[in-house]
Amino acid sequence: MKQGFRQSMAWLHTWTGLLVSWLLLLIFMGGTASYYRQEISRWMRPELPRSVVAPDVAAANALHFLKTEAPNAEYWNVTLPDARNPSLDMYWMNPAKEGASRRERFGQATIDAATGEKSDVRDTRGGDFFYRLHFDLYYIPVLWARYLVGFCAMFMLVAIITGVITHKKIFKDFFTFRPRKGQRSWLDFHNISAVMALPYHLMITYTGIVTLMVMYLPLSIKAAYPEGADAFYTESFSDLPDAGPAAGTAGTPRAIAALLDSARIEWHGKDVASFKVNHPGDAASVVDVYQRDGRRLSYETPGLRLDANTGQVLARSGSAGGASETRGVMYGLHIARFADAGLRLLFFTSGLLGCLMVASGAVLWGIKERTKHAKSGKVGFGLRLVDALNIGAVAGLPVAFASYFWANRLLPLGLAERPGAEANTFFIMWGLCILAGFLWPRRQMWAWLLYVASALFVLIPVLNAFTTHVHLGVTLRNGDWALAGVDLVTCAIGVVLGYCARRMQRWQPPVSAAEKRRRQVQATQTPAADGGAA
Repeated sequence: MKQGFRQSMAWLHTWTGLLVSWLLLLIFMGGTASYYRQEISRWMRPELPRSVVAPDVAAANALHFLKTEAPNAEYWNVTLPDARNPSLDMYWMNPAKEGASRRERFGQATIDAATGEKSDVRDTRGGDFFYRLHFDLYYIPVLWARYLVGFCAMFMLVAIITGVITHKKIFKDFFTFRPRKGQRSWLDFHNISAVMALPYHLMITYTGIVTLMVMYLPLSIKAAYPEGADAFYTESFSDLPDAGPAAGTAGTPRAIAALLDSARIEWHGKDVASFKVNHPGDAASVVDVYQRDGRRLSYETPGLRLDANTGQVLARSGSAGGASETRGVMYGLHIARFADAGLRLLFFTSGLLGCLMVASGAVLWGIKERTKHAKSGKVGFGLRLVDALNIGAVAGLPVAFASYFWANRLLPLGLAERPGAEANTFFIMWGLCILAGFLWPRRQMWAWLLYVASALFVLIPVLNAFTTHVHLGVTLRNGDWALAGVDLVTCAIGVVLGYCARRMQRWQPPVSAAEKRRRQVQATQTPAADGGAA
C-alpha cells in the first residue's frame, strides 16, 4: 500500500457509505418510524373503539365472532388488546378450494373488544408499512429486497468500523462542532451524529443482518444438515410443533377463559398475548397460547399447547440452546419489543441520529467534490448525479413520509386496494422529489422541498382535526398520549424541517482565506486611491 492504513480505511469508509447511502436512508427512516408502528397504526385507524375490557372477555367475544364469521376455518388466530394496541385483531385460514389462491384463503377482521361487533375501520397498513418497508422494500420480490437490504447493511457495517478507525480523535470529535464553516461544519455534524449513538449504530446494523442470517447463509445449513433444512429449524427454534390432523368428529371445547387461566398458571401469572385455535370445533382441536412479551430481551415467545376439549397441556415450546438464544436476543434488540416508553424514545432518537449520519455523509461527499471541481471550473456527471440523489433522498423522503399520513386521511374510505394507494402515494411523491432534484440540482431546490416537507408535517395535526374526531383537543383532554404523540411529533419534525429550509435558503458559502486576503488588500488600497484623486 502506498497510503497508510488509516488513509486506506478513509477511502473505504467514503465509498461503502456513499454507494448505498440513499437506499440506506430509506431503510433507516422506515426502521426508526417502526419503533412506534403500533401508535402510528392506531392514528391511521381513528375509527377503532377505545374499549378497555379484561383479556378473557375479549377472547370470548373474538371466538363468538369467529364461530359466526368463519365456522369452517382450519384455524383462528387472535391477538388480544394491550396498552399500545387496544384493538382486537384476528385472522383465519379457510379450507382450500379448487382454483383459489393462498391469499384468497385468508380472512381478517378487527372487532370491538367489549361488544364483539365488527369495527368499521379504514383499510390501511398503518405503521406496518414502514416496518415492512425497511427490510422488504416495495414493488420488487421480497427475496430480492431482503438480499439488497442485507447488502446495504454489510456496507453500512464496514462504513461504521472504518469510520471508527479513521477518526483517531473520536472522543474529541464528539465535542467539536464549528458552525458556519462550510465543509468543516458538515464534517463535525456527521461525526457528532455518528459518535453520539455509535453503540446503537453498530448494534442495529449487525443485528439487522442476524435477523435474516438463515437466508444469507443457506450453504452452511445444507452442509451441516444434508438431510434437509427442516432438521435445522427443529433444533434451532423453540416453536411449538405443527398441529396434527383433524379427527373429523365434533368436540366439546372448554371455555377459552379456562384455557387462558391454565396458561397463566403454567407461566406463574404472566399474561397471554395471543392464541391460535387449530381445527375449531373438532375433537382433535388444540389451542396454542403465547405469552406476552413483558421485559424479555429475546424475540422468541414462550408458547403452550392445550387440548381445546379437556384443557390438558399437550406441549410446551422448547428451551432454546445457547446459539438460538443468542440469535433471539439479537433479534429482540433489533425490534425492541421489550422497551418501555423511555427506552423506546431513546431507540427512536438514536434512529434519528442514524438518519442524520447517513444524510450528512452523502451531502459531505458532494461538498468535498464540489470544492475539487471548483478549481477546474467543471462539474462532472458523478457530482451532478450525487447532488440530484441527495436532494431526492435527504429532502424528498420527508415529503414522502408526510404524504403517507396525508393519504391516510384524504383517500376515500371505500377505495379499492386502499393500502396500496397509500403506499403508491408515498412513492409517487418521492419519485417527484427525485425528478425535481435531477431537473434542478441547486440549493434553491433543497429549500423548496424542505419547505414542502415542513408544511406537510406541521399541518398533519390540523388535517387530523378536520377529518376525524380524535384530534389533539380530544386526545390531550383524555390523556391518550399514544395518539396525541403522533400529532405532536409530526408537528415538531415539521418545525425542525422548516428551520433547516430557512437556513438553506439564507445560506451563503463561506469565504475562503485567499478571498479574505484579496478583500483586505482591496479595502486598504481603496482609501489610498481616493486620497490621491483628492
